[in-house]
Amino acid sequence: MAGLFVTLEGIEGCGKTTQAELLKLNLEKEGHRVVFTREPGGTRVGERIREILLDNRMKGMEPLTELFLYLASRAQHVRELIRPALDEGAIVVCDRFSDASVAYQGGGRRIGTSRVLALNDAATSGLVPDYTVLLDLPVELGLDRMSARVGGKGRQDRIEREELEFHVRVRDAYLALAQESSGRIEVFDGMRDREELAHEILGRIKGILNRR
Repeated sequence: MAGLFVTLEGIEGCGKTTQAELLKLNLEKEGHRVVFTREPGGTRVGERIREILLDNRMKGMEPLTELFLYLASRAQHVRELIRPALDEGAIVVCDRFSDASVAYQGGGRRIGTSRVLALNDAATSGLVPDYTVLLDLPVELGLDRMSARVGGKGRQDRIEREELEFHVRVRDAYLALAQESSGRIEVFDGMRDREELAHEILGRIKGILNRR
């Protein structure tokens, strides 16, 4: 039986990493084999690329350079980790995937959705998540949460430090993508209680598994 590919997406400070970790733990309690990973990263090559992408010293990076680095990490990720795990029947829970490039580079960097989608398709060999959780909340609240978590703006990475307008474009792109892909992407209120939200997300995944 083929595995299930679940991704969690959202703007900075939305709580997706916390929910991804809770989903992994909850699914394992149910007896499922879960592979938990993240983007950029997930592989040795990908983690090195992540260091470059998030490094505050990498000033003046061209939007296309940034996109191609994310895609390079993703191509390695799919071939080395994600696809083999799915072929073995595992549930793969990934903190960000291709939708992040549509939102951050397509929307935030204004590269354009169609351009990013075409390049994503090449990088992933057409792999699309089975189900995507999009955690949404106001941009200002997300940025405040993120800043408090890392200990102030001076500790934020290169993407987190972008201007407010950039993060607004990212959120708008995510919500537009959710409308276009409503059969796959489900929007959740990122301001809800953490445990209640985790329980609801788990219920959605169990429902998908029961229908298979």
